[in-house]
Amino acid sequence: MVMQRYFLTYVGVVLALYLHHFIRAIEVPRDPSIQDELSQPPTITKQSVKNYIVDPRDNIFIECEAKGNPFPIFTWTRNGKFFNVAKDPRVSMRRKSGTLSIDFRSGGRPEDYEGEYQCSARNDFGTAISNKIFLQVSKSPLWPKENLDIQEVHEGAPLILACNPPPGLPPPAIFWMSSSMESIHQDKRVSQGQNGDLYFSNVMQEDALTDYSCNARFAFTHTIQQKNPYTLKVLTKHPHNETSFRNHTDIYSARGVTERHPSFMYPTGTSSSQMVLRGEDLLLECIASGVPTPDIMWHKRGGELPAGRINFENFRKALRIANVSEEDSGEYFCLASNKVGSSRHTVSVRVKAAPYWLDEPKNLILAPGEGGRLVCRANGNPKPSIQWLVNGEPIESSLPNPSREVNGDTVMFRDAQIGSSAVYQCNASNEHGYLLANAFVSVLDVSPRILAPRNQLMKVIQYNRTFLDCPFFGSPIPAARWFKNGQGNTLDGGNYRMHENGTLEIITARKEDQGTYTCVATNILGKAEIQVRLEVKDPTRIIAGPTDTVPKKGSTIHLLCRVKYDPTLKVTVTWLKDDSTLYIGNRMKKDEDGLTIYGVSEKDQGYYTCVASTELDRDTARAHLTVLARPDRPRDLELTDLAERSVRLTWIPGDDNNSPITDYIVEFEEDKFQPGTWHNHSRYPGSVNSAVLRLAPFVNYQFRVIAVNEVGSSYPSLPSERYQTNGARPEINPTGVQGAGTAKNNMVISWTPLNATQAYGPKLKYIVKWRRRDTRESWSNVTVNGDVSKYTVTQTPVYVPYEIKVQAENEFGRAPEPDVVIGYSGEDLPSAPRYFKIRQPNMETITLEWEHPEHPNGILIGYTLKYQAFNGSKTGRAILENFSPNQTKFLLQRTDPISRYRFDLRGRTQIGEGEPAKGESPSPLNEAYTKNQGDIATQGWFIGLMCAIALLVLILLIVCFIKRSRGGKYPVRENKDVPLDPDDQKVDNGSFDYSDEDNKPLQGSQTSLDGTIKQQESDDSLVDYGEGGEGQFNEDGSFIGQYTVKKDKEETEGNESSEATSPVNAIYSLA
Repeated sequence: MVMQRYFLTYVGVVLALYLHHFIRAIEVPRDPSIQDELSQPPTITKQSVKNYIVDPRDNIFIECEAKGNPFPIFTWTRNGKFFNVAKDPRVSMRRKSGTLSIDFRSGGRPEDYEGEYQCSARNDFGTAISNKIFLQVSKSPLWPKENLDIQEVHEGAPLILACNPPPGLPPPAIFWMSSSMESIHQDKRVSQGQNGDLYFSNVMQEDALTDYSCNARFAFTHTIQQKNPYTLKVLTKHPHNETSFRNHTDIYSARGVTERHPSFMYPTGTSSSQMVLRGEDLLLECIASGVPTPDIMWHKRGGELPAGRINFENFRKALRIANVSEEDSGEYFCLASNKVGSSRHTVSVRVKAAPYWLDEPKNLILAPGEGGRLVCRANGNPKPSIQWLVNGEPIESSLPNPSREVNGDTVMFRDAQIGSSAVYQCNASNEHGYLLANAFVSVLDVSPRILAPRNQLMKVIQYNRTFLDCPFFGSPIPAARWFKNGQGNTLDGGNYRMHENGTLEIITARKEDQGTYTCVATNILGKAEIQVRLEVKDPTRIIAGPTDTVPKKGSTIHLLCRVKYDPTLKVTVTWLKDDSTLYIGNRMKKDEDGLTIYGVSEKDQGYYTCVASTELDRDTARAHLTVLARPDRPRDLELTDLAERSVRLTWIPGDDNNSPITDYIVEFEEDKFQPGTWHNHSRYPGSVNSAVLRLAPFVNYQFRVIAVNEVGSSYPSLPSERYQTNGARPEINPTGVQGAGTAKNNMVISWTPLNATQAYGPKLKYIVKWRRRDTRESWSNVTVNGDVSKYTVTQTPVYVPYEIKVQAENEFGRAPEPDVVIGYSGEDLPSAPRYFKIRQPNMETITLEWEHPEHPNGILIGYTLKYQAFNGSKTGRAILENFSPNQTKFLLQRTDPISRYRFDLRGRTQIGEGEPAKGESPSPLNEAYTKNQGDIATQGWFIGLMCAIALLVLILLIVCFIKRSRGGKYPVRENKDVPLDPDDQKVDNGSFDYSDEDNKPLQGSQTSLDGTIKQQESDDSLVDYGEGGEGQFNEDGSFIGQYTVKKDKEETEGNESSEATSPVNAIYSLA
C-alpha cells in the first residue's frame, strides 16, 4: 500500500516536470534580425481558396506564398501527381514565390487546366503543404432550344412557370421579365421561388396581358441568357364582365371565381426535410395556392424563432436564419391561411458541420533535450477524423523517430535532438469537408540574446506601477535576473515582482527607486545583460479644472485649467470638445490658465475636456457647457373651434435651447387698415401651446406666435391661415379728443382714430361736432373719413372755450353717444401786465410788483423781465429774467447805489411775448442825508411842528368850505395867483418821470419842509404807472395830503387845468 502511494507520487512529480517543459516552449521573436539568423522550417503564408472558380477570359493565378530560413523551394502537384511547371510554356512561377501564372494570350483552353492543385514549400528543415485547391473555369451555357406551349389556365387556379436554367458555374441569378424587357411585378400572389420558378397562387385575367420570360445572369462572364417566353391564356366564366369585377369590392366573387382552401405548391405534401451546414444560412420556403391569396406565418415547434438572426423574404414566403448552429436543429412549420381555411407544412431541419478547429496546432521550438507536444483538436458533424503527416507524407510512412509518439490528436516529443526539425500537418476531415494545418518542430541551441536596446533611460511617474522590460531569447530558455546599481541580491519580492518573460515589475515607484537596473539572462551557452536607468517624476495634475457653465448666447466665458507638473518635463495642454480635438478659431483664446470663448453660440455647447500631458502621463478635467439661447420659433400653427368672436390657436413649441420658455406672445396682422404690420394680441404662459383668442368684428386675422425665455424672444413663427370675422357697429368712439388752436382765429380738433380691431366694419367715418361753451350756440358738425384724425374750425374768436364731440360710424351703425370735451380756439399775444409798481424801500433793494394782464389772450405761460442799469448817458448790460405765470413780485438786489434802472415787463403765451409795462427806478439819495432825515423825524419838536402845520391846514380848509357855501365870495381863481416854483411842477402822463432835477432843494424857507416830504416819498416809493395822480402820502397816514390832491384835481379837471395841487400850494393860496 505504501509502495503504491510512493509510485503515484513519483508519477505525479514526473508528469508535472514533464508538462512544465510544454508550458515553457520557446517562441521565436518577431524581431527580423532573429528571424534572419535562426534556422526555421517553411510556413505557408498565403494560398488560394479551396474551391477556386476563374473567369475563362482572364489569365489564371494560383497563389502560394511561404517563408523559412533558408528560403523554401516550391513544387506543385496536379490531381495528385507532380506538376512539372518548366515543361508547360503557358505556366510560370513567380520569383521568390510559389504562385503559378497560366497565360492564355498565345492560345490554349482554360478548361484544360481544371483540376486539383497542391503547393509544397521545402527547405533543409522540412516541408509545408497548402490546401488542395480545386480549380474550375466559370461556365455560362446557352439555354436549350425549346418550343413552349401556350399555358391555358382557369381564372383562380394556381400556376407554376418553370425556369430550369442551364447549370452554370457558379449558378446564375434568375429574374423574370416580359418580352418588352419590363420586370414582372411580384407580390404575395405572384412571386419567384428560390429555384427560379414563377409561382401564381391564383391566376387572374389581367395576368394574360403580358408574356413571361425567365432570364439567367452569369456573374463571372457578365452575360444574360434568356429563355423563350411563356404565353398565358386565362379561361374565365364571365369573359364580357371585365368592368364589373374591377369595380366590385371582392374581385373574386364578382368574377364568379370559386374560393379555394390553401394548399402548398412548394414544397409539396405536409412535411419535408432539409440539411444545412453549421455557419451557413438556413433558407426555408413555403409557397401556397388558394383563393383568396393565403398569408404565410412561420413557427418553430417547441421554441421561438431565434431573434436577431431571422429575416422574412419574398413576401414572408421564405424564412432565412443566418449563421446556424446545432441549436437551430428541429421542426419548423409554415401556416398558410385565408378565409376559407389553413394548411400546414412541417420542415425537419438537420444541422451538420464541416470540421472546425477547437485547438489548432502551433509551431514548437525546443532546445536539445527538451520535450513538447503538438495538439490538433477539431469538431464537426459527423465527428472528423484526424490524420498526421510529416513534411507532407503520412506519419506512418515517415522515418522512425524514437523521441516522437503519436496519440490520436496529439504528437508527444521527448528529449528532442538537433536534426529532428520537421513540419507536421494535421488533417481533420469528414464527409462535409476538411481542415489542414501546418506546424513545425524546430530544435535549436542558441546562447541568450536580449532584444531590448542597451543603456535605456526610463522615466516613470511617482506612485505608478512600473515595468522594466527585458525581452530575451535563447535555447534552452535563459533565466533572467535583475540587480540595482550593480550590486545586491536579485530583485524579487517586496516592492518588486519578477515575471517569466524577464520583465521586472515595480509595484509602486518612489523617489528612492531611482537608479540603474541591470538585467542578466543566462543559459548553458552563455549570458547577456542590459542596463536601464530609472528616473521617477512628479505626476501631472490639474489643480483647478473647468466647471459646468451655463452662459447666455453671445457672452464670454473662461474655462479654467491650471496644471501642476514635474519641472523637468515639458507639459502640453490641449482641449477636446465632445472627445474630439477642439479647433481654436478666432473666437477662442487659449492661455496657460485656461480657455476663453468669446460670443458663445449654440454650436459651442458640449463637453469640454482639458488634457494636460507630458511624455509620461496625462491628466484630464471635463466640464459641460450649456448655452442658453433664444428659443426656436414655434411651428405648425393651426386654427380650430372657429366662432363668431373667438378662435382656438394651437402651435408646436420649438426647442427652448436650454432656457425654459416663460411666455408666448400672440401677434396678429390684418389686411385692411395696416397690411403687413403686426400687432400684439395677447400673452400666455410658457406651459401652454393652445389658447382661445378673442376677436373683433370685421377683421381678416392672421396670427403668429413668438416664444420668450430668459435670454430673449424667438423669431416669429410662420403665419397661420387667415380668418375673417363678420362686421358690427362700433362700440367705442375715438380717444384723445382735444381742441387747440394753431392760429389766433382757428381751432384744430384732433383725435386718435380707431384701429383695425375697433372699426368693426367698412366705410368707417367720424362725425365731428363743436359749439362755443360760453354762448351755448347750436352745434356745428362735419363728417370725415375714417383715415382722418383732425379737422380745423376757422374764423374763431381768440381763445374761447368750445364743446367738442367726435363719434364713430360705419356701415352697420353709429357708436354710442360720445362724451363732451372742452377745447379752446387759438391764442394771441397778451396785453401788458397791470399795476406795475417799482418800489425802493432802501438803498440795497428794488421791489417790483404787478398783476396779470387784463387780456391774457390764451394760457399765460410766464413773464419776461428785461432791466438795465444807467447813470446819465452810461448804460449797463441788459439782464433778462423769466418768471412763472403765478409770480407777481420780484426783488432786485442793487449792485450800484448810484445808478438807476429801466424795467421792461411782458407776459408770455404760446404765441409769444405781449405788450410791455415799462418804468424806471427813483433817483437814489445821499446816504448821509437820508440818515439825518431819519434822525429829525424821531425828534419831538419835529413831531409838534408837523402837528401844528396839520392843524393850520385843517382850519384853512374849513374856512374855504364856509366861503364856498356862502356863494363863492372867494373865487377859486385867486388860488392860482400865487406862482409856484417850477421845481414843484409835475407832469401827469400815467407814470412818474424821475430825473436829476427832482433832487434839487426848494428855495427859501421851504427847503426844509420840501426835502422832508420828498424823503418820505422816497421811503414809500409809491409810483403807480398807469394811474399817476394818486395821492403822494398813502402809507404814512397823511390823509390831508391825499384829500388836498384829490380836491385840487377835481378843481383842475373842472377848469381844464393840467397842474397838480400839493400841500405846499394850498398854503400859498391861503396866504
